[in-house]
Amino acid sequence: MPKRILVTGGAGFIGHCLIASLLDETDAEIVSLDRLDTSGNLNRLAEVLEERPGAATRLKVVWHDLKAPLNESIRHIIGQIHYVLHLAAGSHVDRSIKYPLEFVMDNVVGTCNLLDYAREYLSDSLELFLYFSTDEVFGPAPEGVFYGEDDRYRAGNPYAASKAGAEELCVSFENTYRMPIIITHTMNVFGQRQHPEKFMPLVIQSVRDNIEVPIHSNPDCTQAGKRHYIHSHDVAHAVQFLIGGVAQSGQKYNIVGQEELDNLQLAQMIADIMGRKLRYKMVDFHSSRPGHDLRYALSGEKMKNLGFIYHKRIGERLAEVVEWTLKNPRWLRPAPASTMKK
Repeated sequence: MPKRILVTGGAGFIGHCLIASLLDETDAEIVSLDRLDTSGNLNRLAEVLEERPGAATRLKVVWHDLKAPLNESIRHIIGQIHYVLHLAAGSHVDRSIKYPLEFVMDNVVGTCNLLDYAREYLSDSLELFLYFSTDEVFGPAPEGVFYGEDDRYRAGNPYAASKAGAEELCVSFENTYRMPIIITHTMNVFGQRQHPEKFMPLVIQSVRDNIEVPIHSNPDCTQAGKRHYIHSHDVAHAVQFLIGGVAQSGQKYNIVGQEELDNLQLAQMIADIMGRKLRYKMVDFHSSRPGHDLRYALSGEKMKNLGFIYHKRIGERLAEVVEWTLKNPRWLRPAPASTMKK
């Protein structure tokens, strides 16, 4: 019998890519659990199924808001589950600064409700519970520092703090109830069907339309923010690598991009791929938007030592995303009315 996998946040950007990868590379039956807010978009899953004739029989979509416990009806619809991949989360830093309690409810209470469901109703079938966390729990990284999985946490905003709190719940459930739980930290993810307000699609659209790109930088506007960007397909492959028998319960794993790039380098690479000139302005985001840090950095040595490898270099991935996005402009922001042809 095929394994059955519950993916929370399955209609989200990373969630839908993970589901596509699971449909392609396994015979598993997938249940996508989502509340379909501003992050979740069923059109992502619709396109995944359009590209995979016959896969609809292996994907079930369930609506539920994890701020509420999973009631009997929801549990019945979901059915037996062997793997829980918990990606659902409130993840907008600016919003977390304005409404911190919303993020406590979404990320801490929501995770506790899912853990309780797995503890009470999946005790006979659960093989692994994966909690999908973020590099931001470690806070800003000074130049030359790359945080390991077990380094101290120093959340710089309520979003990061709520993710760290949910992590601690997972650690406690693994310890108290002996549940098979692992935690991943992932850095900035890019790919097809990303929300149009994110940096990568924003740059693609701005370069296409000859619009100035704001570059997140230090207060002197002399140094751009740095990240290890990673493609959503590589994240999906890393998750499958871990749940395929490599991961050990109680452990944490950093899923890190291959190269560290600053935002100006990345924007220039996109412009070069498009054969266009990059118009940009260095902007001091941190002073005007506290909670946004200039540099995040994680060590990927643990995954590397386990044997995880990337299928493509970031330049190849960027070219794929640029080409796909330009061919599918419906995933970009609507053009301003002043620029639309009459």
